[in-house]
Amino acid sequence: MRLGRKKLRIVTERMLLRPPVHADFRAWSSLRSDSRDFLEKWEPLWAPDHLGRKAFTNRVYWAQRALSAGSALPLFLIRRGDEALLGAITLDNIRRGPAQAGTLGYWVGAPFARQGYMREAILAVTHHAFTSLDLSRVEAACLPENAASRGCLETCGFKYEGVAQSYLQIHGRWRNHVLYANLRADRRGRSSAT
Repeated sequence: MRLGRKKLRIVTERMLLRPPVHADFRAWSSLRSDSRDFLEKWEPLWAPDHLGRKAFTNRVYWAQRALSAGSALPLFLIRRGDEALLGAITLDNIRRGPAQAGTLGYWVGAPFARQGYMREAILAVTHHAFTSLDLSRVEAACLPENAASRGCLETCGFKYEGVAQSYLQIHGRWRNHVLYANLRADRRGRSSAT
């Protein structure tokens, strides 16, 4: 399923989830910069130009291409009350065919952490994945010590599935990750082959 980048909007109780646009640069750069100490320990090393306009422009173009190809759903979390950028969530690596799955990644700015925004976003994107995209499985991974992320996933119905050894480079080191998945309820344990 291909998605038009301008058409995609997911509305939650407090937020609008939508693809990034070029006009988001200042808000994105400022939030990422102000949240650097909070975010860096959970993310791959930031490139020297990570917060620059060219790097952001490349992100916007990647988002447009990914949406057009149906390979990812990159969304910014925009608070409806004041249009503040809160963070981002991406359903990436969307796989069709027998898998019908995608991988969730997300971040929230330090000032907005632990206020339920990411829980709201994960629930909305997972619902969208199951209903609009017809996926059967949404996966996520996080560092074992990231209790906030693990708790958020578990609260959103994700189940622990195991550990992936040296899964991603985080802050310059190959790190193990705990794996979680949420399965579409009407397809659990079922196949069209039976």
